Amino acid sequence: MGVAENVRAARAKHAARAAERYARAGAQRRAVQEQRNAGVPFPDAPEALAARAARLLDRQGVPAAAVVEGIRGEPLSAPASYERIIGLSRELQAWSFLPRGARAARTVARISVREDGRELPLGTGFLVSPRLLMTNHHVLPDPETARQCFVEFDAQVTIDNAPGAPVRLELDPTAFFLADERLDFALVLVAAPDGGRPPGETFGWNRLSSQQGKVVIGEPVNVIGHPMGRLKEIAVRDNELEVRLADFLQYRTDTEPGNSGSPVFNDQWEVVALHHSGVPRTDEQGRTLRKDGRIWQPGDGEDAVAWVSNEGVRVSSVLGHLAASSPDAAHRALLAELGADSGLREAAAPPPDARPAVGTPPAASAVEAVAPAGLAARPTAFGGARHLVFLHGRGQQDKDPAKLRVEWAAGLNRGLTRAGLTTIDPADACFPFYGAALMDAIRQHEAAPGSFDEAAAPGGPAAAAEACAPAGPARGTYERLIAGAAGAAGMPSEDQPATEGLGGFLGGALQRQLSWLAAKTDLDEWVIAATLRDVAAYLDHPGVRETVLDSVTETMPTTGELVLVSHSLGTVVAMDLVTRLAPGIDLTLLVTAGSPLGLDAVYDRLLAGGPRRPDRVAHWVNAWCPTDTVAVGCPLRNTWKGELTDLAVANPRDRAHAIDEYLGHPEVAAAIGRTLDRA
Repeated sequence: MGVAENVRAARAKHAARAAERYARAGAQRRAVQEQRNAGVPFPDAPEALAARAARLLDRQGVPAAAVVEGIRGEPLSAPASYERIIGLSRELQAWSFLPRGARAARTVARISVREDGRELPLGTGFLVSPRLLMTNHHVLPDPETARQCFVEFDAQVTIDNAPGAPVRLELDPTAFFLADERLDFALVLVAAPDGGRPPGETFGWNRLSSQQGKVVIGEPVNVIGHPMGRLKEIAVRDNELEVRLADFLQYRTDTEPGNSGSPVFNDQWEVVALHHSGVPRTDEQGRTLRKDGRIWQPGDGEDAVAWVSNEGVRVSSVLGHLAASSPDAAHRALLAELGADSGLREAAAPPPDARPAVGTPPAASAVEAVAPAGLAARPTAFGGARHLVFLHGRGQQDKDPAKLRVEWAAGLNRGLTRAGLTTIDPADACFPFYGAALMDAIRQHEAAPGSFDEAAAPGGPAAAAEACAPAGPARGTYERLIAGAAGAAGMPSEDQPATEGLGGFLGGALQRQLSWLAAKTDLDEWVIAATLRDVAAYLDHPGVRETVLDSVTETMPTTGELVLVSHSLGTVVAMDLVTRLAPGIDLTLLVTAGSPLGLDAVYDRLLAGGPRRPDRVAHWVNAWCPTDTVAVGCPLRNTWKGELTDLAVANPRDRAHAIDEYLGHPEVAAAIGRTLDRA
């Protein structure tokens, strides 16, 4: 068979598989329809609605004024608030919806094959980086097929409905080609015209995101492609997402078989799926039916099929597959061009060298026995005159310090490798461990749960806010921390109607603020509440603070230059530790990551005072992620005086607060590595 015939045969196989998934999801689809019949506009899981509302607010997907006006009239439950926000985004579109759609359309190209002296259309593809085009595996199953194909951008009518002049470009699968048959995707490099600019610099490209919250059941989706090889067409808004499966989305929209490989967009023109198949109606034996009810035969043509739905591959599943792959160095560099939101900057291991693989635990002889306060570094590390200290945050009480040190070193080594700098041996880092001491001290002063698992229970934000609240003077600090964080995260003040709409369902300011923080990020209410509880306990109970500082100083070096890398609550401890360092220590570099130091309830209570960089700190680098609730008071230069470098980084949304994600960024790791390597 020729290429075009192979594509049609593969498309039929995927249609049959889509029909099987459609049948298996029948109960889910019926449950969705029952909710729709009952008047539920977006019958999706509460966490999906929360993530979607948060993404819309974060990315200005709905006008803020419309949100205030839409929810001011009545107190709403959490799901109702989220549904109202999502509904506003569906009902109201800014003028920019049209030009942004036109911009997205320019990234879409028609794919054709040269075969037997003819040029036959195969499907659609779209740019996902300056040089990479995504389409279906069944359109481009292998490099050999891709070499016979070409793409045409701007294959469309003009504003006067006259055919435009398409731009033809060649594919270069030798430079890059990755594909997967199960997920039905292919990535191939588009050659620059005559050695000129990458095509994405002319036509633009779509920034793929692995984050949650891009679409919920009941929302419309938009498809742009070349149905049956025709000039570019768009199916816009007269459709909606029906079912979300593990790796696929099923939606109603008027697409045709030639739309294989088209991007599926939400109303903010973010790609949510790769369209790959229609879903045919089948009989009880799984046979495809025609529109007239008879059994379909291949010779009948795809136009005769009774299509009941459409299916696309979730873009997050494609990105997850790519992140788990092991491409070579050239492929890694090209995948990194998809951008930070794709998660692929972390996808590939560094090139092999004489050093142990990043994250590989050192030999047993390299890990010292655990001292009461943690792990000392080897005395010969960094020449013996320079010291690297990792200072962890809360919630570590049940963990192994040796394993934690390896995890920190693995994250740092990933960033050092990406920055082209020398990696470290975990045994060369000092790791003061105060996790157990912190929890024991808190238990002496509070009726606090020992761990997140002990605390977590049904009840949502209200339960979390009260269950984690400390007693005594720390209660006031805890409330100030939550209020300050919510305010920094954009929560309207109490005298604005929007606050009642978004949080009135909880019945109290503390709960409303915690609910807002949880909705703005992917962190669970319990995690946020427990973190801020421990910060409050540390700041307001002298016994807790002294216990932690005594535990840390037992393992600290007493002479030489110090590079102090701290995380979360550890950044607060680090700032206090500055006042306790031995006179022979020069604090050359302080690194704070995921820090709450931007909140006034924190810096007002520091032993070193604040907000002013301590004189003993020669250089200070603060790494923060905008979706990290703990770092919501950042950037610190907004409040702190003195020399300070703020580095905003993009961590995966579900790991926004993770220390290995912070240290894996080359700009963060480079600040540490260059200081350690300084002659």
